[in-house]
Amino acid sequence: MDSNRSLVQSALFPELDAPASRVLPVIGEQKDIHYHSAPAKSVLNGPEVTGMGFWSINPYVGCAFGCAYCYARYAHRYVMERHAAKEAMSAPLARDFAAMPPWLAFERHVFVKTNAPQVLRKTLRHGSDRHKALINGDTVVIGTATDPYQPAERRFRITRQILETLSEHPDMSVAIITKSPLITRDIDVLSRINRHSRLSIHLTITTPDRELARRIEPRAPTPEARIRALGRLREAGIDVGVNVMPVMPGITDNPSQLEELVRRVAEAGATHVNSCALRLQSTARKRYLPWVEAEFPHLAERYRNTYGRDSNAGEKYRIGLRKFFDRLTRKYGVRGWSYEPDDEEQGDMREAIAEHVVAEATATQLTLAL
Repeated sequence: MDSNRSLVQSALFPELDAPASRVLPVIGEQKDIHYHSAPAKSVLNGPEVTGMGFWSINPYVGCAFGCAYCYARYAHRYVMERHAAKEAMSAPLARDFAAMPPWLAFERHVFVKTNAPQVLRKTLRHGSDRHKALINGDTVVIGTATDPYQPAERRFRITRQILETLSEHPDMSVAIITKSPLITRDIDVLSRINRHSRLSIHLTITTPDRELARRIEPRAPTPEARIRALGRLREAGIDVGVNVMPVMPGITDNPSQLEELVRRVAEAGATHVNSCALRLQSTARKRYLPWVEAEFPHLAERYRNTYGRDSNAGEKYRIGLRKFFDRLTRKYGVRGWSYEPDDEEQGDMREAIAEHVVAEATATQLTLAL
């Protein structure tokens, strides 16, 4: 394992360095999913550790939603490796660690940071360096690695308790990333935060097509449920936008469906819409490419040719996608990311736009510029 990878993994889940005093207890089960208590040494990860421009909190390690494209699977494997080294695994967990593919263990064994709210309250005591950083303009983002409102939250309520702690500290900037309508359960505490801090919610919706969403995100809430949650949050006066992320080439990039999605979320009150094309790092690639082979075999070779060489889609595709969303967000009156290419990119941009025009005219998917 290289040092950079180890640094990022430790930054996402710093409790890995805490000494294990006993075997991690199983604290819940949901069909074929097991929840394990994993007390955290720390929960608030700073920019100086993560290398990102914000602070982050992840109440859970692993995620039951099982999204095919999820990039955070590598960190879950690291958690399991560390606990295995400390002999902190129960017999069933140790068995699955040895036999289960890492991408599947990510979905079936979720670690719950049961003491996270208490650790955060101590970390944010008034006058601490971290408290000063967060009241002086830094942003804390909840859910950068795994969804803070996945099914575990219904029972364990770790995310809610974290929000209650943050509500005790005014003048902060708080952001939450989720694809679950369960967030509306916490409108009361979100409203308290919103009264004296800057709060924004980012709902992830990859497609308006319910059946397609079920294939991509098998255990996640439906697109309709997320859009209803968007409306409820906006009625409460909370800033809510939509992340159309990732856009999966040949799968979720149908122009008419993307426009339908932007139109619907704009009508529901979305304040912003952001998008980006699929990126596949090595661990995510090991799960995603076999999934494409099984679910969309006609795209398998094109994906292998593109993502076998790079973690990104082709440059023309990315430029065209950004221009396409820039037009959609202007059309429906929501904020979005705009892209202004430099002179050297103008030719590629024109070619990419031409591809969009052809795709829209024929109501087919965007041509893959791979």
